[in-house]
Amino acid sequence: MKIAAQVILWILIMFFSFKIYDSINGPINFNKTKNERYAKVINRLKDIRKAQIAHKDVKGVFANNFDSLIKFVDNGIFTLIEKRDSSYLEYDRTYRIDMLREVVVIDTLGTVPVKDSLFGTSNSYKKMAYVPIQGVEDSTFQIQSAIIDKNGYKVPVFEVKINKSVVLYDQDKELLKQENETVSVDGVNGPAIILGSLSDVSTNGNWPTIFDAVKQ
Repeated sequence: MKIAAQVILWILIMFFSFKIYDSINGPINFNKTKNERYAKVINRLKDIRKAQIAHKDVKGVFANNFDSLIKFVDNGIFTLIEKRDSSYLEYDRTYRIDMLREVVVIDTLGTVPVKDSLFGTSNSYKKMAYVPIQGVEDSTFQIQSAIIDKNGYKVPVFEVKINKSVVLYDQDKELLKQENETVSVDGVNGPAIILGSLSDVSTNGNWPTIFDAVKQ
């Protein structure tokens, strides 16, 4: 009986030691995994942002699906222009004198493919729709675009997002629940990682600047 009690005691000691260890290291490992995966996702969102801004510059609106956006990067062309100030004399019938008129002259210098300008020789943009996390490589970002009214002006906007539950699909559910409820100046707030907005004029993401410091 004494030996059996000692065995049970040692089992309980090992069990509670493991639980204490897990309670300390669980959040540490979760945060390490979270930050690594967020960095990969955010880097891809930055590529999407580059492509969307170029799409708007050329076409006047943002793309509302990835097929159109990728096709644009493949085939789009930037027109290179140069703006310079100039002036000339023009006869004014009211004052009956020559008056100086100032104008901006726009010269077309040539064209350059969007792909070469944004991504060089890389074809990484062809996978921009997909979440770059092992285990959920077939999951895609949600993308939308719209035209909204801002102070009487029609303004194009877009939004791209992915739920944290997809990015952290294999992590502790309780820690994921806490992460979804994050409200912090140095965290990714809310249950999703989001680029842009459908209600405001923005091409920013909801992540802190620490993720802009290093590109993996």
